[in-house]
Amino acid sequence: MSRTAETAPLPMADRVLAGVGLMIAFCIVAPLIDVSAKSAVQAVPVATVTFARFVVQGALMLPIVLAMGLPMRLSPIALRLLLLRAAALVCSTFSFVAAVQSMPIADALAIAFVEPFVILLIGRLVLAEQVGWRRMAASVVGFAGALLVIQPSFAAFGAVALFPLGTAVSFAIYMLVTRRLSREMHAVTMQLHTALAAALLCLPLFAAGAGLDLGALRLALPQTTDIWLWCAGTGAAATVAHMAITYALQFAPSATLAPLHYLEIVTATLFGYLFFGDFPGGMTWTGIGVIVASGLYIIHRERQMQGRLVPPPDAPR
Repeated sequence: MSRTAETAPLPMADRVLAGVGLMIAFCIVAPLIDVSAKSAVQAVPVATVTFARFVVQGALMLPIVLAMGLPMRLSPIALRLLLLRAAALVCSTFSFVAAVQSMPIADALAIAFVEPFVILLIGRLVLAEQVGWRRMAASVVGFAGALLVIQPSFAAFGAVALFPLGTAVSFAIYMLVTRRLSREMHAVTMQLHTALAAALLCLPLFAAGAGLDLGALRLALPQTTDIWLWCAGTGAAATVAHMAITYALQFAPSATLAPLHYLEIVTATLFGYLFFGDFPGGMTWTGIGVIVASGLYIIHRERQMQGRLVPPPDAPR
């Protein structure tokens, strides 16, 4: 085969198909982050699982970036944005791990899926972006769906049911910063630097938590091999999932991929049942249905009214 044939770009139809396949792969792998985290956090503090996720992700991403020959230097503006992105991801990850420590994965994920609605609200109220009344109404309906999930979870688990809302808000900020940072650096390099920056930010935060004797913010080494593996699995699954969605977005339009992201709720429910015997109740399923329908409607309105592509909600973890 000639060099030209080897390096020729894929036809558009094949690129879209590859993007769809990678997005489905993301929806399968991303819940494994939660399975690993939920398994590990039964034996070690939330801080340990959060820190392990970033350390492992950074260790796995470094050889990938080096092999691709990507530049490592950061401009001053990229550095500032990167630190903000990393801080938002630390908050998002910590909140979600704290949630699944007690809650079923599907319930926590369903609540965190209000993140696209939070982005719309921030865009309208903080950034003065033009957001039509239909999308604002869909956001309100989506939050109502989240309340349908929170209500039985709050009754069963208490205030921990509110942690996924913290994930949603933090991840909305993460996504908004990512849109700006993507102009400054390669997406793969961004994953490496974010993981390393997040790990560094964790250290003083968790050191302060230990000093204040806050159990969830205390770092503690796993005592058994299986917990070490679950901690490592959290970072490994996060690396694979984020690489999959990064390349999915390079191959296929985000408007094509966005609706597929809701498949993650299906796989999260399946894994939650297989690993932990958790299955959403009737009220939770109703809330999930409302959240998904509202999200799909917002995607539809974005495509119809603005004629631009809508980035899919990334894995809110």
